[in-house]
Amino acid sequence: RDTPGDATYLHVPLVGAFLVHVASSCPLANNGSVLDFDFALVFNKNPLVCYEPDARRFTACDWGLLRPYATVLAAILNNGTAWVQRAEARRRACRDLAPRFWSSTALRRTPPQARIISSKTSNTRASVLLTCHVWGFYPAEVTVSWLHNGNVVGPGDHPPTSAIPNGDWTYQTQVTLMVAPTAGDTFACVVQHVSLDKPLLEEWSPGLSPGLTAKVAVATVLMVLGLSFFVVGVYCYRGKPPAPG
Repeated sequence: RDTPGDATYLHVPLVGAFLVHVASSCPLANNGSVLDFDFALVFNKNPLVCYEPDARRFTACDWGLLRPYATVLAAILNNGTAWVQRAEARRRACRDLAPRFWSSTALRRTPPQARIISSKTSNTRASVLLTCHVWGFYPAEVTVSWLHNGNVVGPGDHPPTSAIPNGDWTYQTQVTLMVAPTAGDTFACVVQHVSLDKPLLEEWSPGLSPGLTAKVAVATVLMVLGLSFFVVGVYCYRGKPPAPG
């Protein structure tokens, strides 16, 4: 064993960690009604003593080495009324708060948002991949479809993905469509959700090519300059005094 004066000496204290806490829960059915009520004294994550609501008494629920201690503890808790009253108070709170919790969570309606993002592909027949991102909606059931010039089209080579949770009680999904757009085409992502009075419509149209965009910009500048010179010329002409006659 190293001595305290040695540089390699390391003192490691022997500390044991034990935790006893009270845990209560009330599982809910699909319609929000309370299915059951659980109340227990837990020792290091293991239920030690459990409360039986129908009998209004505590029983040992540990079947391991701690069962003798759990039996004694249950008898102590049943000897008075304080812990039974505490458990019943939580049971009433569970019954009273469950409807409000259910209405503010499972029954709420959050409308979705949508955005279309386009990207180039190497496919010569369908050069553009449209991705409709839909997010922020609740509940998870949502229907997403595509329109091409007002007509319903299929999802193409990429089927829609299922809705996945965002971690904040909302969901997201996306649907893709490979297209070969031409001038004048309009594509729309249609989102149907229980929170919407009417379907959400997000539209996309093909933009001009870079070369054509430059030509249009130059033509616009020339047209504005020509119109400016014309206005100035008319103003100067009308402002000249008449010739003596």
